[in-house]
Amino acid sequence: MCEANAYIIRDGKEELVMEAVDKIEPENDGIQMVNIFGDQKFLRAHIHALFLVNHKIILKE
Repeated sequence: MCEANAYIIRDGKEELVMEAVDKIEPENDGIQMVNIFGDQKFLRAHIHALFLVNHKIILKE
């Protein structure tokens, strides 16, 4: 499986925002995520780091 969980850094801690993320697309003022179930979420954030072996996406506002 290639999907990853997305976390956002808030107050110095990682907070889970979406599981099983399949697709991330940049938008004008943030990113749009879609998971393997078709759920969508928009966040005013940017990618801070990707840990592909650990299936982890770290975002920052």
